[in-house]
Amino acid sequence: MFGYININRGELAKEDAKAYQAYYCGLCQELKKSCGTKGQMLLNYDMTFLIVLLTGLYEFGHEETAFTCPLHPTRKQTAWQNPATTYAADMNVILACHNLEDDWRDGRAYTKKALARAFVKDYGRIREKYPAQVAAVERYMRELSEAEEAQEENIDRIAGLTGEMTGEIFGWRQDEWSEELRCLGFYMGKFIYLMDAYEDLEKDRKRQAYNPFARMVCEQEGDFETFVKLLLTSMMSECAKSFERLPILMHADILRNVLYSGVWSKYEYIQLKKKKLEKKKKGKQNVKSL
Repeated sequence: MFGYININRGELAKEDAKAYQAYYCGLCQELKKSCGTKGQMLLNYDMTFLIVLLTGLYEFGHEETAFTCPLHPTRKQTAWQNPATTYAADMNVILACHNLEDDWRDGRAYTKKALARAFVKDYGRIREKYPAQVAAVERYMRELSEAEEAQEENIDRIAGLTGEMTGEIFGWRQDEWSEELRCLGFYMGKFIYLMDAYEDLEKDRKRQAYNPFARMVCEQEGDFETFVKLLLTSMMSECAKSFERLPILMHADILRNVLYSGVWSKYEYIQLKKKKLEKKKKGKQNVKSL
């Protein structure tokens, strides 16, 4: 479920790109601090969005540190950290652990199972700190598994499970903004689930695995593609509405870049892959016809 919430670097101002990267590096350093070097293996850009969102809403400052990154050893990197970083790092661990367990169940990937076990103590620590959020994630995984086993055909219902879980994570504090944050998280969670299902459709068909789009019957291939695009657009439209209702000025350009452009990067990549595959098939057909 990771990898769908990112920036569009080509349309982001240089200073905003630097700030976003600094928050990303801050998340990496926080994961290392709380879980050791193994925690850095869980790093992803999805949680960076949450950091920027909460930072902008609550107008946090940041502690700036310079560090040497093994991936970029030639010059010092900059990390920005604040209370939102700590929270996002904890949520990153919880979500990643369940993601690893899910990979283990789907493909019997023993390395994923072993890595998940390495975070048992960290998981317990975070559960005590954020019982509501961890309970929401555990409930989501249980209900999702039950829905998939039952071959749930209601796309809105099963995507809504991810939405409810993500909404609970976004609603960090019980204050005047938590309801709107939950709403934003709800639709973002639905978008993530639907995008993931769309990306995995052909793979799931080949291995006869559950996919909410698998049983859709369309007269033409284009009808299905149009439906998916409209569905995803609807989800992000609701996310954007919630965002615009929040009094966020700090980092607003970064957040709008993600919501209006960055989230479509994976969709565009999928379209490009499909076009290349279709071109390749046509090429083979032309060779056979000669």
